[in-house]
Amino acid sequence: MDKTEQKILRLIDENRDRIIEFAEDIAAHPEPGFEERRTAEKTAGLLRELGYEVHTGLALTGVRGDWGPEKGPNLTIIGELDAIGCKTHPMADPANGTAHACGHHAQMAAMMGSAFAFADPEIRKELGGSLSFFAVPAEEYIDADRRPLLREKGVQFMSGKSELIRTGAFDRTDIAMTTHVHMGPVEEDFYLGNPACNGFTAERVTVRGKAAHAAVDPWNGVNALSIATSAIQMMGLMRETFREEDHVRLHNVIRKAGDVLNSVPDEAVLETKVRAASLEKIQEIREKVHRAYDGAAYAFGGKIEREVLQGYMPIIPRGADEALVDAARELGLKYRTVQKGDFNNACTDVGDLSQIFPVVNFTFKGFEGKLHGADFRITDPEKAYILPAKLLALTAYKLLKNGAEKALEIKRNHQPVFDTEGYVRYVEQLLERK
Repeated sequence: MDKTEQKILRLIDENRDRIIEFAEDIAAHPEPGFEERRTAEKTAGLLRELGYEVHTGLALTGVRGDWGPEKGPNLTIIGELDAIGCKTHPMADPANGTAHACGHHAQMAAMMGSAFAFADPEIRKELGGSLSFFAVPAEEYIDADRRPLLREKGVQFMSGKSELIRTGAFDRTDIAMTTHVHMGPVEEDFYLGNPACNGFTAERVTVRGKAAHAAVDPWNGVNALSIATSAIQMMGLMRETFREEDHVRLHNVIRKAGDVLNSVPDEAVLETKVRAASLEKIQEIREKVHRAYDGAAYAFGGKIEREVLQGYMPIIPRGADEALVDAARELGLKYRTVQKGDFNNACTDVGDLSQIFPVVNFTFKGFEGKLHGADFRITDPEKAYILPAKLLALTAYKLLKNGAEKALEIKRNHQPVFDTEGYVRYVEQLLERK
């Protein structure tokens, strides 16, 4: 470990209490996606204090602190601002029903901890590229009922990172660095790399039937609930056609199915989510779902209306980069690396980023309970806040030192699926489909 690396660790240790206070304050004031105003303000204030060029109001609440020259690769370290709906969590906000049962406050602490280190002018002199610290909104899924209001506020893509891509806020980024609490059964304290991960698309489906008296003349009605349940049954029978390697998951929820008990329901409202390991498979299963709805409607004489609810793209898997492994080893961490075949059935909009530029990622322990559950809580601030900050900072330094040779190598070897324009066009076309 060289003198600069030793200084990075010392600066994070010197600010240990401030990093923990920052995390715990965010945890005590959870906010939903695109509404993280208090968290954003606190983040912006601290980044300004550290001397970064701060940009606010990105996708409504996003905050980015920048440093460095225009030349050389840009490394963007990401933290997520939002909490998740979890009304039963002991730290849930009674007004908005959200809690940091997702651990986003921990990654925010890790991001800010690394920002403390790189505020030092002597450390900055060693870097051959630029740094951005980006607190992004709305990683958690935005409920369909909230989307019209967000559109009125100018949001077009309904995940934080996707909207930030659309608006050009990631145009400077060459490599992203992300982190999260463990999302799967990992025994080690740290899991290095980015395993393959499902993407998803969702739809709100309105079934139109015909009302009639449920006792007097039900034969004159068209039962929207019967259409809905028949469609769901057909989807269930399709499951044997899903290959294991495609990691298909199909979810349905009925939001409405009639108004009164003694009338044939003339309207049912459902939401359907399709998860799969590739964009192609997502669209294939989506078409099967459409046939189930359309077939059930045809059988009963009803009609189907659809609204696409944008989801997230699958993660492009990435093994543990050399700089990340070296940093973990120098810190003496207990870790394992992503192996070929590792897979996470959950979804995150980090997948959208991975389709455009390389994402250096790790996950960490320091908590107990179920992710997104009422029993989730941080139990070890060192493992959840401080060590992730050190791992982010050391890795970033290793990528950008010596003229950013390692960062340039990663950038050179990356093969994107989309450029920004192609990504935006793909999502817009998806949203136009019925």
